[in-house]
Amino acid sequence: MPTLSFTLEPLSLIMSAVRSALEDGEEVTLEVPDPDVGLGHYAGEIGPAGRHRPWSAWADLADALGAHLLTPQQAGPGRVRFGLRPYAAGPAPDAGGYGAGGGWARVDKLEDPVLLLTLVEALRRIDPPSGGRVLALGVNSGRELDALALAFPERRFEILGVDTEASALALARGRHPGAAFLELDVNELPCPALGRFDLVLALSLLQSPGVRRDVLLAALCGWKEGGWREGGRDKGGWREGGRQHLTGGGGLVLGFPNARYRDGFLSYGARMKNFARPDLSLLCADVTETRRNLQKRGFQVFVTGKYEVLLTAVPVERRVGRGLSL
Repeated sequence: MPTLSFTLEPLSLIMSAVRSALEDGEEVTLEVPDPDVGLGHYAGEIGPAGRHRPWSAWADLADALGAHLLTPQQAGPGRVRFGLRPYAAGPAPDAGGYGAGGGWARVDKLEDPVLLLTLVEALRRIDPPSGGRVLALGVNSGRELDALALAFPERRFEILGVDTEASALALARGRHPGAAFLELDVNELPCPALGRFDLVLALSLLQSPGVRRDVLLAALCGWKEGGWREGGRDKGGWREGGRQHLTGGGGLVLGFPNARYRDGFLSYGARMKNFARPDLSLLCADVTETRRNLQKRGFQVFVTGKYEVLLTAVPVERRVGRGLSL
């Protein structure tokens, strides 16, 4: 196991040396200035123990070079030592499908702290009423529904989750016995029998093969045509036309993945085939198009997140400010 020692070297030299050492697939050990000693310095600035870099910089370096950052140890005054272990080759968690027996069933998105915080904030921005109806599209095993109790510990909702994977829905029923779950393809929406909802939640769904975002949004939100009617009264703005699954004050939280799992690790950046590094072109285009679509439909839209980019849409007449934090 090679050991590389650095004190004042620039990151460009370090990256080249570490990349070369990792090429044979073996674990590499780095000895560097202790980031704790240089707190308050900028990355690359000379500190008490050498050229300072925070732990986040070493974590990003490891991920960029396809390796796990291992637990550090003290290596003398002002020095630390840690290993980089290359990601093991293996299929993506969704390679075996999205059912209970596949790798995706092991994924818990709420273990991503940024998603946890931004999702709770998004839910509070929409602020569905106690007793309101929640529609979760592509709900899979239902882990993300736990965010509702975190955002509104005193409220109870009527929850309907839909997915095409029966075995995943069985797991969701076990996790949330008070909710209802239905085996349904979102391409079958609108479905008048489902009724209308105060909140629609859809994470990592709108970029799925076979899902057309514009068609799905039309099914959920309707289209501008003078005014939609509720209880025989003209509310103005958006007409249901038999195609709307949102209540007049209802909102949406839509998630766009900006990461992939590598050997169990959530690695930043949307990937395109045959690209060595993340390319965010398609993600930016999809988010921008969806945001514009929702704004045209009368929503105020917020864009937040990191590994999962969240679009939170609230009817413009309910203009809201900053959401509450967890």
